[in-house]
Amino acid sequence: MPNGSGKTTLFNIISGFTKPDQGKITFEGIEISGLSPNRIAKLGIARTFQRMRLFRQLSVIDNMLLATKYEKGENLQSALFRSKLIRSEEEKNINLAMKYLEFVGLQDKKNALGENLSFGQRRLLELAMAFASNADLILLDEPTSGVFPETKDKIIKIIQKLNEDGKTILFIEHDMNFVMQLANRIVVLDHGKIIADGHPEEIINDEYVLEAYFGKRKAYA
Repeated sequence: MPNGSGKTTLFNIISGFTKPDQGKITFEGIEISGLSPNRIAKLGIARTFQRMRLFRQLSVIDNMLLATKYEKGENLQSALFRSKLIRSEEEKNINLAMKYLEFVGLQDKKNALGENLSFGQRRLLELAMAFASNADLILLDEPTSGVFPETKDKIIKIIQKLNEDGKTILFIEHDMNFVMQLANRIVVLDHGKIIADGHPEEIINDEYVLEAYFGKRKAYA
């Protein structure tokens, strides 16, 4: 999809970083339009960003723990007295964090600072953080941008496995080979309007899509 077509804006609206001008968004029967990013995340939506947002001065494992949920221990009394309940949940979250670090191949980097990771490793860490939130819907904003081919192949396998495990993945991507390997359904935006929506084989030869990519313009209905 061409730059400026509204892809990241759509993600920002879904995840609560931008308020919609009109219309509404529902997720599992709940209207989420205008809710805060924190509330939307708690409902089961996680996302990554085109420009990665990691805590570079923290270790990999600490970045992961920031992405996990502390449902039972999120109260002042538990935080002050380090109750058995919160310690148990903390242990569970460490195990969950390590599970997803192993899933993306970063288990050996758990104590490394974020700033000392390679660019590709940071991409993988960001993915692992999104997965560790245990969200049902995961939004990936250009997950392969700037990575080497071997890392791209790894990301493809990671996303395929998540989808097999029942997660819904909505991703933005310019690499059509990547899209064709993964997508069950493709929606193409141009200047904020949907110009194509269908299976990959339907999209690849769509005249409106080809015109948007090669610079021609029509008035789309």
